[in-house]
Amino acid sequence: MGNLHTKKSEVLDSAIIGFGVTTFGTAVLLPQVLPDFDQGFRQFFYPLAYPLADLLLASIVIALLCIRSFSSRSLLLVLGVIFFVSTDFLYLSLDSYSLYSIGTLVDDGWLFGVLLISESYWHVDSGKDKSHSMVVESRNPIFITLSVFLSATLLALIALQPNYLPRYVAFPAVVTLVLAFSRLATAINQSRHIGTERLLARTDELTGLPNRRQLISEIEEFVNKEGSLLLLDLDGFKPINDTYGHEIGDKVLKQVALRFDRALPHGAFLARLGGDEFGVLIEGLHESAIEIALALRATLSYPIHIDTKEIQLGVSIGVAKNTGDTDLLLRADTAMYKAKREGLGVCPL
Repeated sequence: MGNLHTKKSEVLDSAIIGFGVTTFGTAVLLPQVLPDFDQGFRQFFYPLAYPLADLLLASIVIALLCIRSFSSRSLLLVLGVIFFVSTDFLYLSLDSYSLYSIGTLVDDGWLFGVLLISESYWHVDSGKDKSHSMVVESRNPIFITLSVFLSATLLALIALQPNYLPRYVAFPAVVTLVLAFSRLATAINQSRHIGTERLLARTDELTGLPNRRQLISEIEEFVNKEGSLLLLDLDGFKPINDTYGHEIGDKVLKQVALRFDRALPHGAFLARLGGDEFGVLIEGLHESAIEIALALRATLSYPIHIDTKEIQLGVSIGVAKNTGDTDLLLRADTAMYKAKREGLGVCPL
C-alpha cells in the first residue's frame, strides 16, 4: 500500500512539474514557431496540439528525471526525447517559412531521437542511492512550488491583460493548478494514513490503551520528572483462559482495563504491556504512587461479571520511584515479581 501511494505521488509530482514547464514553454517558445491564429478552433487545433504535445512530453520526462534517481537509462530516455522534440520544433520553424525538404538533417534528428529512446529500454536501473534519493525528495517541493507559482502568475496575467499572451497558455496553466490541488488532497490523505498507522503501532488492539512501545517512549521522557512507575500483573488470569476460553479472557481484560482507568487520577498514563500485564506512570510523590497502587488493587476486590459468570481476580503491583536512572522499568519489574512471589500485593522499591 505504501508503494502504491509513493507511485501515485511520483506521477502527480512529475505531472505538476511537467505541466508547469509546459506552461512556461507555451508562453515563451510556441509563439516563436506558431503563426497567429485568426481562424476557428478546427483550423488551429492540430497545428497547436502538435508542438504542445511535444513540449508536454519533454517536460514530463525531464520532471521524472528530477524526481527519480539518476541512471544511464533515464539519461538516454531524456536525451532521446529532447532530440526528438527539438527536431519537431526545428521542423515547425522551417515549415513555417516553407524551407523544409525531405531527406535533410531534420529527418536524421528524428531517427537519432528514436534510437536513443529505444536504447534506453535495454538498460536496467541500478540500485538507488539513498543519499541521492533524499536530495531528490528535498528538491521536489521547490520544483512543484515554482511550477504552481509560474502557472498561477501566467493565469493572472492572462486575466488582467487578455491580449498579452496567447490564450492557449491557459490550458497547461489550469491543468497544473488542478494537479496541484489533487496532489494536496493526496498528501492530506497520506498524512491521515500515516497518523493512523502510527497510532495503531502504539495502541493495544484489545483494550485501546497505549501498548508497551508507547510506555517505553513515555518512560524516556519521564526521566527528569518526579514520579513513579507501576507494573501490574493479574493473579489468577491464566486459569480463566484455560477454563472459559480466550473470548471470555479478552472480555475480562477489557473490564480490568476499564476499572484501572477509572481509579487513576487525571494525568496518569495507563498502558497494557501484553498478556495480563499493565503499566502506569504517575507524576508526584512516591507515597502518593503507593496509595494509588493500593487503590488499583482494591478495584479487583470484587468480582467481574461476564455474561452469567462471576470471575474473581487479584493483582500484584510493583512500584518503582523515578531516580533519573535508565533502569526504572527494570526496578518496577523486579518489585512486581517480588510482590507476586511473596504475596505482598503491592511492593515499593
